[in-house]
Amino acid sequence: MPKANRKKYRKILVFSAIGIAVAGLTVYAVFFRNKEAPITVQTEKVARRNLTELVVATGKIQPVTFVKISPEVSGEIIELPVKEGQQVKKGELLLRIKPDTYIAFRNIAEASYQTALAQNTLAQANLTKAKLELKRYEDLFRDNLVSDSQYLEVKTNFEVAKASNESAKYQSDNARANLARAAEDLSKTTISSPLDGTISKLNSQLGERVVGTATYQGTEVMTISDLNDMEARVDIGEIDVVLIQVGQKARLEVDAFRDKKFNGAVSEIANTAKSSGAGSQQESTKFEVRIRISEKESFRPGMSITSEIETRTRTNVLTVPIQSVTTRMPKEADDKKVPGKTTAAAKTGAQTNEASQAHANTHAEAKTKDSSTHTPATGKKANEATKPIEVVFLVNTNAVKMAKVTRGISDDSYVEITDGLTEGQEVVSGGYKAINRELEDGKKVIVDNTKKNPDKDDKSGSNK
Repeated sequence: MPKANRKKYRKILVFSAIGIAVAGLTVYAVFFRNKEAPITVQTEKVARRNLTELVVATGKIQPVTFVKISPEVSGEIIELPVKEGQQVKKGELLLRIKPDTYIAFRNIAEASYQTALAQNTLAQANLTKAKLELKRYEDLFRDNLVSDSQYLEVKTNFEVAKASNESAKYQSDNARANLARAAEDLSKTTISSPLDGTISKLNSQLGERVVGTATYQGTEVMTISDLNDMEARVDIGEIDVVLIQVGQKARLEVDAFRDKKFNGAVSEIANTAKSSGAGSQQESTKFEVRIRISEKESFRPGMSITSEIETRTRTNVLTVPIQSVTTRMPKEADDKKVPGKTTAAAKTGAQTNEASQAHANTHAEAKTKDSSTHTPATGKKANEATKPIEVVFLVNTNAVKMAKVTRGISDDSYVEITDGLTEGQEVVSGGYKAINRELEDGKKVIVDNTKKNPDKDDKSGSNK
């Protein structure tokens, strides 16, 4: 009997221990596991500031004035007294093409012209002779001393001489034009600088044969640039180009001069877009914008540049840190949580609501898809309802409240809020992970403004 009592006593202890363990796990699950740890955030007050919106674009530095030198005649370069980087004056010799062939053409044209002049002189003499002969025969014909046939023959000879004289004149004019063209082609074998500038690019060498632009595209021998007047040529997307206007100020950073910033103004905006990556999924439409650089520096064509163009300005407007504004999906009224009241039952109910909502969404999507062929407007409204909204998180004691906002312009650090906030409210400004992922309406938070937010710094650094 004592042995049986010990076994019974042992069973009671085992089951009691199991019961206590189950009860402890239940208490832990209800009171501790479901208790969320507060999120550490940084905050900042809604304040009034002056904002200037910037459009950032990259491009290259190019001279405002530059000329690509291509010969108009073909041949071999026999003189090239310049080199890349050399400064030249207007009218200075740049290159000379072998002129032998063009001298021969000029001599042939000159001989043809002299022959035409001689033919013209002979035609004039024959015309004078025919004219005198006709006058004599007219007097004889009037006195009936010559027959009609003789008179008509002399008259016809005069008309022939007259036409020959006209032809000789045109032939001499043609020969003169051929001579002028041959002389011009000969003169084009010598090319001089059309402006004061610098040889910024030299593509050909002495002895190289070049093709003229008379009948072909021609060889680009060199480029002469005025490096005293430079501009930035940047590409701006079609969304931002509508904000750009001639005369707007710009700040410029040149990779070669990292410690200096330059000023400029928009001088020209392209009217026609240029597409990049045509035929691919990453095709983009860009417009070239030219910015005249105010400062003088030893710029070289082709240097990389980053520009910040000031487009719109707002004064004394409500602003929040730019990272404070994020997006969330809109919630139905029955899905809203009560701040500071998160229980296991609430979570279970939320999970049930999520499952029901998922089932309802699936049913709604099927219904919308089925009815889209009949009522397109219904489908459009359903799609619009699922768009995310822009929000900020307001700090209320130890919890946050999600507030829908309408944003205006922004600069590098702050964004204008046109609706949804009032001056002096405290908004969450960090960290980046908390704002973009973790925070929801009613979440518990701990404000720590003495702590630097590494996520924010990394994000802002990556934007730059």
